[in-house]
Amino acid sequence: MRYFALLSLFSLAALVAGSPVEPDAEGKHWAVLVAGSAGYYNYRHQADVCHAYQILHKHGIPDERIIVFMMDDIAESNENPTKGILINKLNGTDVYHGVVKDYTGEQVTPENFLNVITGNKEAMAGKGSGKVLESGPNDHVFINFVDHGAPGFVAFPRGTLSAKELNSALEKMHTKKMYKQLVFYMEACESGSMFEGDLLPKNRDIFATTAANAHESSYACYYDKLRRTFLGDVYSVKWMEDTDKVGTTEDLQTQFLSVKEETKSSHVMEFGDMKFNTEQIQEFLGGVQGSAIDKQLRRITAPAAIKDYCADKVASPNVPLAILYNRLMDATTEQEKTELRIALSDELSLRNQIADVTAKIVEGANNSDQDMTSEILSTKTQPRDFDCAEAAVHAYSSSCFDVSQVDFAFRQVYALVNMCENENFSKTSILSAIGSVCKS
Repeated sequence: MRYFALLSLFSLAALVAGSPVEPDAEGKHWAVLVAGSAGYYNYRHQADVCHAYQILHKHGIPDERIIVFMMDDIAESNENPTKGILINKLNGTDVYHGVVKDYTGEQVTPENFLNVITGNKEAMAGKGSGKVLESGPNDHVFINFVDHGAPGFVAFPRGTLSAKELNSALEKMHTKKMYKQLVFYMEACESGSMFEGDLLPKNRDIFATTAANAHESSYACYYDKLRRTFLGDVYSVKWMEDTDKVGTTEDLQTQFLSVKEETKSSHVMEFGDMKFNTEQIQEFLGGVQGSAIDKQLRRITAPAAIKDYCADKVASPNVPLAILYNRLMDATTEQEKTELRIALSDELSLRNQIADVTAKIVEGANNSDQDMTSEILSTKTQPRDFDCAEAAVHAYSSSCFDVSQVDFAFRQVYALVNMCENENFSKTSILSAIGSVCKS
């Protein structure tokens, strides 16, 4: 009797202490985390992804089933006053230490990302860790993408990824039975355009949420005076701080509604298959199973609202300007102030130049119809003609400004998409105008 009593006590202690939970008896957790930007002013993207890694690692997903893409040019940057350390909120703890970086530098590309999520091991041989998703029909997959976006596109340090390419890869994953259920969290401007409408079918066992709808910016927050940059993105901060606070026994829909409520700067959206959004997030982010009483309490108790510490939020396209302005306000010497004023002036001049080039392209493609030009430059359209849009973005990047290198140039993609979706423009006229304007 005493033996069985001790055994029961040990079993209870183990249950309360927690043990890693897999989604079912056979399935496993897999995750792909992507920071698709470069440059110190984009600090927040890599900090977001490192924080996401720490959550997955903490909740029991082993490194061999977490695949991380990040440029890795921030932690040791000369601009970083705390070398080797990244934080994701003001006075936060280091989220960089221990992160296993599978693909860095020039390996952070759309092609490599697509090969990884579709399990193309042969294509990734000799690149980075070589890891790809090797998930199967009983597995749960989590994908988190953080970077800049435009209608129907997201950016990488080299190149862009269209909504068509992304959803074709997700369809391939479904056909290959690479998951039981898949959850996709996307942080980017106009990120809703990556899944809107019929792009992501509702019967593919994929649930996606995005930081913004198809027409608006996502927002950065947590400006740090020491590091002189923004530490996080509002949507990403909200879902991760919710997870840190509540744990992973919360269900997907509860977290979505909480993050939607707390992300007041943009409209958080959901897409795809809603039939499993009552699944606990531990099925995708990993989990440590607490006591039965604790689980019951979490099910019947709504999570407390997260205090809005993101009062300094800034639309993602304006982050470079906001950083320079904040640095100017904090400058203590006349030389530093002069240098920052020049940097601000240069940034504004570059933006004006880019906007002027885009306007000339639109005019050139429609024979200088001013009303049509005004319409194209003042609206945002959901792309459907991806053959035209992808060709136009490629031509603009090759001949005018590289949209993956110059953030404000990426903001011009909307105009290229608008022309492709307007019957008054042809693909030929658009490409011809790009070549003519940017050649001169």
